Amino acid sequence: MVEEEQKYEVDDTYVLPDLAAAAPAGGRVRALPPVTLVARYLDTVDLRLARAGASLRHRRGDELPWTVKLPTGTPGVRHEVSRPGPKRQPPPELVELVTVLHRGAPLAPVTVVRTVRHAYEVCDRAGTVLAEVVDDRVTVLDDAGTTTDTFREVEVELKSGDRELLDRVGGVLRQAGARGGSFTPKHVRALGAAARAEPDLVAPAGLTADPSAGEVVTESVRKEVRRLLAHDPLVRLRASAAGDDTAVHQMRVACRRLRSDLRTFKPLLRKTWSRPLRAELRWLAGVLGAARDAEVLRTRLRRTADADPLSPLDPGAVDRLDEVLVERQRRAFTAIDEMLRSARYLALVDSLVLAARTPRFTRRAAAPATEALPALVARPWGRLSGPDGVDGLDIQSPDDRWHAVRKEGKQARYAVNAVAPTVAKGARRLSRALARVQDVLGEHQDAAVAADTWLEIAAARPDDHELAVTAGRLAERERASVRRARERLPAAWHRATRRRRTSWLP
Repeated sequence: MVEEEQKYEVDDTYVLPDLAAAAPAGGRVRALPPVTLVARYLDTVDLRLARAGASLRHRRGDELPWTVKLPTGTPGVRHEVSRPGPKRQPPPELVELVTVLHRGAPLAPVTVVRTVRHAYEVCDRAGTVLAEVVDDRVTVLDDAGTTTDTFREVEVELKSGDRELLDRVGGVLRQAGARGGSFTPKHVRALGAAARAEPDLVAPAGLTADPSAGEVVTESVRKEVRRLLAHDPLVRLRASAAGDDTAVHQMRVACRRLRSDLRTFKPLLRKTWSRPLRAELRWLAGVLGAARDAEVLRTRLRRTADADPLSPLDPGAVDRLDEVLVERQRRAFTAIDEMLRSARYLALVDSLVLAARTPRFTRRAAAPATEALPALVARPWGRLSGPDGVDGLDIQSPDDRWHAVRKEGKQARYAVNAVAPTVAKGARRLSRALARVQDVLGEHQDAAVAADTWLEIAAARPDDHELAVTAGRLAERERASVRRARERLPAAWHRATRRRRTSWLP
């Protein structure tokens, strides 16, 4: 689940105001009995979780006492996952969820926080809880149970309400003297300055007005490493449930873009550093790919089957095709789960964190971005636009030639994206135009693969005649999509190659 909350600092003399002023018309505020909560936080010796904005805790008295909280990139909004388990043994699943943060380092208790909580529920007319306001008096304890610090804070957590309600409650609290409205977790306040230090994973920092080529590449690498590792825990949750693969897709895209950057900007990078990283990213993308491909096919199956309501397909046969894809997807998620628990993946995570911190460059990376980067982007652009690229395609070219051009298109587009913030206004225009080209080539590839898949599944079940007929009709529809994509490409490509989009390329 996603938790959204705001915290306010108050002193011992603060009097909680009447919250009814923030409730909607006809609503009310309901006071809950006070409770005492004792939370024990685990972290590495150097507080890798806390510095990254995450936590792993055991809280006495909760129905699900173990909880992981993960940052989302939005202050005050976190992913929250809770599980049962004994006090001294965190559930392995939760430890795995923070793998990219601890990276194999031991987790041990780092602080104990005791909270005396007075809670109030802000409800609507029907009694639905919209938000919860808690007045917490916090005591920080050391290993011997001795008090090391105390503080008080008021926290507002959204339940079924909206952001407007959160702000309205905050306004009432501030009017009574509360300070802040920012977000600092209790355990971070308890741990002090060390928990507020920079995280191990260096975030993109933005570019200066006249960056070097190396600075542009560093920014791009940091952006994609951050995307990849941010989706790791979400992929773990989906892998166990074999459900929505949005996180898998995002992680796979990050792999592809990183590999593309390492290839495009190879002259700026030390080979001994970039080659092994590219190889491991290729391995990771390959494992993630099977689950994504199965999901794309499942979505496409239903869409293609429903494309012509006047010519319906056998629903039972369509379901049998989907059953095959469901099994493929299940096996793919099992493989992802095994991969995420492997020593090889853990080593790759370490390498990615180091890569984001300090990419290894050659001397050429010190050149101004506007001088060095256009020539490097011109290489994938030349492959895409040359005789082995789009110019060599025609409507009769085999599917694998179109697929090869699609891959070159991705390489060119990723390269343009990486330099677009710095190099030239035309680069942004070219990036948008290449996205449309890529849409056409992507539709072509998806349709071609789908057509082959439906026929392949039917061929494996020769006695299922309804399946064979349905697969054949689906394949015909997919080949029609292939033809339409081939007819659309020239216009999309013409727009991408206009001079105002490409004049910045040498």
